[in-house]
Amino acid sequence: MKVLSKLFWTFFRIGLFTFGGGLAMIPLVQNEVVDKKKWLTDDEMNDIIAIAEATPGVIAVNTATFVGYKMGKFWGSLIATIGVVLPSLIVICIIAYFFHDFLEIPVVAAVFKGIRIGVAVLIFNAAFKMFKKIDKTIVNYIIIIIALGLSLFTNINSILIIILGAVIGIISQVILTREKEDTDA
Repeated sequence: MKVLSKLFWTFFRIGLFTFGGGLAMIPLVQNEVVDKKKWLTDDEMNDIIAIAEATPGVIAVNTATFVGYKMGKFWGSLIATIGVVLPSLIVICIIAYFFHDFLEIPVVAAVFKGIRIGVAVLIFNAAFKMFKKIDKTIVNYIIIIIALGLSLFTNINSILIIILGAVIGIISQVILTREKEDTDA
């Protein structure tokens, strides 16, 4: 029960202070579940981010669900998911009630402009931390360059970019495996 309580409050705080969606929450999750609580290793966190990004649904919910499951199986995943979703649900209900007047308040408009900048920095920070942890191989650099180029200079769907990266990774692994088998033989 203590683990479930910790999961709920950890992800409630993450959900409460995350603006800009799931990618912006990655540094907060990393800090809480890897650095502070040691629930996950860096490698496990990177795996969870990759899986959460590749599976249908919101990355924040997927990440909370995966971490919750690791810590408390079914109930852990349910509690962590509720914890991360609840703050947004409360905020959205409040905003919906006052929506017409809400965005016309100059202070609120300025806050949202500042939040956008903060979100961009958080996303860059998450990408940089993930980059530091990947193997520095020529194939990974090629995937990064292709993915960055496609995402910046085309309107290609990000899912197709992820699939392309996976295909390049699979092909390179097959080639490396065959080369290793040939040299061992």
